[in-house]
Amino acid sequence: MAVPLTLGAEGDAGAAGDHAIVFARYTAAAPIEDLYAISSSGGTPVKLTHTSTVSDVIPSWSPDGKRVAFVRYGSGGAIDGIWTMKTTGGELKAVPGTKGASDPAWSPDGKRIAYAKPVGTQREIYVADIDGTPAARLTHTAADDLHPTWSPDGKYLAFNRADASGHSRVMRIRLSTLAQTAVTGSGSHDWTPDWSHSDRIAFSRVDSSGFAHLYLVRPDGTGLHRITAARLNDKNPSWSPDGSRLVFTRGGADDADPEHLYLVRADSTGLTQLTKADSHDLEADWRP
Repeated sequence: MAVPLTLGAEGDAGAAGDHAIVFARYTAAAPIEDLYAISSSGGTPVKLTHTSTVSDVIPSWSPDGKRVAFVRYGSGGAIDGIWTMKTTGGELKAVPGTKGASDPAWSPDGKRIAYAKPVGTQREIYVADIDGTPAARLTHTAADDLHPTWSPDGKYLAFNRADASGHSRVMRIRLSTLAQTAVTGSGSHDWTPDWSHSDRIAFSRVDSSGFAHLYLVRPDGTGLHRITAARLNDKNPSWSPDGSRLVFTRGGADDADPEHLYLVRADSTGLTQLTKADSHDLEADWRP
């Protein structure tokens, strides 16, 4: 089910110090999604999973870079749950209690995993030990709470809350008290936040242009500014380990258009296309 992620060979997923990027890929000819890894300096992606009947998506590196958590779902769309695997191959493990769950995020200490899980018709945020127990439900709302991301000190989660009107905002929750604070405005269309080690939150916002662009904000809601502005859709940002760059998916206005991974500096400079295949490259996560 998995093959080794070779480290150190030229043109592969990168040397151990290179902080590989893991992502999901599918093509029109092969609609089943598998996980790949690529060096942040480019090269040929390495295929990590080989499945013919189930899709593997939404990968999340463990803090030590030795395992990847991801979501597996069947051809009928039913989510099988969250799994983890070694990047060197083998030890594929299901996380108990996560059937139907999505958006896994590994805690900074490597001991816990946050995820979104259906409760009735909505999804709520949960945290569990990496073995699945005990699972603690953190949010109780009539909205969809999705895509949790940990603060560097492990004391908070940020996530996006989507309401029935179609708006979505970035929220922050303190794990010790479950106190919640809005980071972005209630009329926003903000998705897929990622919290950096330098204590900034990147997210994708559909703004007045009608396109999704990348924005940055401080955890207290101040310092909001846009870092991409193309007439294309930019989504699923993930921070580099040093907080200086982001990897994200850029696609056209049409769902049939290919979607590629790009890199950009947090100051909006240095835009670079990372993947170039005729594929959909999604949900990248940069190795810590």
